[in-house]
Amino acid sequence: MIKEYKQHAVNVHESAFLRSGRMFRGFFVKTVSFVGYTVQYGCIAHCAFEYIGEFVSCSGPSMEPTITNHDVVFSERVSRHLCRIQKGDIVIAKSPFDPKMNICKRVIGLEGDKVCTSGPSDMFKTHTYVPRGHVWLEGDNLRNSTDSRSYGPIPYALIRGRVCLKLWPPHSVGVLAESPNDGRIL
Repeated sequence: MIKEYKQHAVNVHESAFLRSGRMFRGFFVKTVSFVGYTVQYGCIAHCAFEYIGEFVSCSGPSMEPTITNHDVVFSERVSRHLCRIQKGDIVIAKSPFDPKMNICKRVIGLEGDKVCTSGPSDMFKTHTYVPRGHVWLEGDNLRNSTDSRSYGPIPYALIRGRVCLKLWPPHSVGVLAESPNDGRIL
């Protein structure tokens, strides 16, 4: 009887050990599976934001009245990768002064174009040509914009995307208006 009891105790102990091993294995498999799905979805999100587009909250007065402070826009990146940026497009680009900061400006000139470099109130108008591989960017609010008139043309490679939709505020959702400074696009 004692021998049977010892054998039963050993069997109970072994089965408890096996059950805890199975539980640990199940927990481990679920954890690894969760981490795998998280990495997969993270990669998908990264590729979507890097190659398709992103949501951008704009700040500052340089694009008024087209885009005002705290407007949210969608910037698509396909046009940039296919070199389909055109005059009149609004783009999001890396700042030529601070690579951690983005700027939102309108494309006034592409490579080879002659652009006016003087301000709207300048008495004498000056012009320059946009060099190869560069674009000329200006804000719609010419009196309150730091743009290519200050820092010159920027390399095409600094463009991150083309703004195609305004998403916020709700009363102005839709495609963006034409430039209020159409005369500056030659």
